[in-house]
Amino acid sequence: MKSPVKIIGAGLAGSEAAWYLARKGISVELYEMRPGKLTPAHKTGYFSELVCSNSFRSDSETSAPGILKREMRMMNSIVMEAGDRYRVPAGQSLAVDREKFSKYITEKLSSMPEIKIIKTEVTEIPSPPVIIATGPLTSEPLVEELKKIIGEKFIYFYDAIAPIVDADTVDMSRAFWASRYNKGEGADYINCPLTEEEYKNFVRELMKAEKFPYHEFEKGKHFEGCLPIEEMAERGIDVLAHGPMKPVGLVDPRTGKRPYAVVQLRKENREGTAFNIVGFQTKLTYPEQKRVFRMIPCLKNAEFLRYGSMHRNTYINAPEVLDQFLRIKGTEIMLAGQITGVEGYIESATTGIMAGYFVRKLHFEGKEPLIPPDTTATGALLSHLRKKSENFQPSNINFGLFAPLPRRVKNKLKKKQLYSERALKDFRKWLNKSGF
Repeated sequence: MKSPVKIIGAGLAGSEAAWYLARKGISVELYEMRPGKLTPAHKTGYFSELVCSNSFRSDSETSAPGILKREMRMMNSIVMEAGDRYRVPAGQSLAVDREKFSKYITEKLSSMPEIKIIKTEVTEIPSPPVIIATGPLTSEPLVEELKKIIGEKFIYFYDAIAPIVDADTVDMSRAFWASRYNKGEGADYINCPLTEEEYKNFVRELMKAEKFPYHEFEKGKHFEGCLPIEEMAERGIDVLAHGPMKPVGLVDPRTGKRPYAVVQLRKENREGTAFNIVGFQTKLTYPEQKRVFRMIPCLKNAEFLRYGSMHRNTYINAPEVLDQFLRIKGTEIMLAGQITGVEGYIESATTGIMAGYFVRKLHFEGKEPLIPPDTTATGALLSHLRKKSENFQPSNINFGLFAPLPRRVKNKLKKKQLYSERALKDFRKWLNKSGF
């Protein structure tokens, strides 16, 4: 009898790995320290709890995230199963009711006889087969254990969480329902318009507002794809109007014109009782969030169900540390999720699926796994973790990670269609050949 696979962490990656292995009849010990010990960002003991946003980004088949989600569905991803079941309106994006989403995954995994759930913090790395999927908020004791193996090759960045407001406290006399360019169902977001004067006053106060200080041992280093809104504001007075507050594709029905700037609110749950402020990740203190964000006319009386926050995210220099099968080089210790250096929910979940596949092939079948080609989204993501660079940075899935098309295509839509068609065709071939 082979020993069970020990999976440390029941986040998106750990849940996917456990789901994959259990469905293949392989015994799993799934370790999760929550709710006994919470991270600075988590609030519950549910598996796959979403802490930053409730959006999995675009679900369009001509977007890189959309392609990755289609590949995940082809791999019978539990994250996609739960996401599709508990989605909420969000234009072309896949957004979910986060509580129902996480509860569903928790109940599904808890009901599987192949999975033994152990609620405790792991401070020492168990014997293989083991998958460490503790995420960007890996506890310090386990970080120290990993450092003993890989040396000082850990690096880190800060991630930020957007605030959530009570829907009933949004001033709808100033707001309007719409999606940019009428995408999705055409009216998936509450839009809060600002005049030029209102916008510039908001930005000035945002830059003056008090922020949570860094610890002495920490540096202010942010992931470019998830910058705090005040960090963006410091780059120029109009940066936000061309970023998360851009008004393009939106017309205020009260004026018949495009506003100078817009703050969008997205449904946080199916009932529509809570909305998150899109793109408003922040490290402002809670009193300052209340003061400054209420300068947005539609939010002048807003009640905050959750304030934004900042937390340290730990990840490794994957090209230096990991082999092509997500193992720490020279060991049988496998990593999955954001700790590997991918960024984002679906990216983390995908590495969890692949870690499960790699463990099954290597440890239980004694065969070398077949890695998806980098013409696919999954393969491109794994390729990112293998490509050495002077300054390795976490990355979401994007077309820049894919293998180039064989010929140059100027038309952007056609180019995306070609990427999508090639990726899904090649992924199906990989599924048929890989023994997945």
